[in-house]
Amino acid sequence: MSPRAFCDAPPCEHCRIGKVDGRARAVDIVWVAACITIRLARIVAKAISVRLDEETERALQTLEASGLSRSDAIRSALISSADRLLRGRELAAEVAAPEADEADRDEMLAVSSLMESMRASG
Repeated sequence: MSPRAFCDAPPCEHCRIGKVDGRARAVDIVWVAACITIRLARIVAKAISVRLDEETERALQTLEASGLSRSDAIRSALISSADRLLRGRELAAEVAAPEADEADRDEMLAVSSLMESMRASG
């Protein structure tokens, strides 16, 4: 893989690998490695620290027991939680939409009234 594949920034003077007699110059390779390391540091995931209470620690242990690494378990839990939150908001908006539409409200009332009239008394 080319060193340029790691980032789309313009090449610095050290990333321009030159060849002498068909071989890459050693000094260029060292600089390229340093440049790649610095550039990759910009795209690597960010580390966070969290204090876990007993309940959260037990939940994490349960996820880890399923074979996930600690990092994968935490990432998975965060993504699942965010997805549930978004689905809940989408569902609430979907439920609220008919209430906001006057024609839909009138139809719901008519259906409710019809159902009530068909109900057996007693």
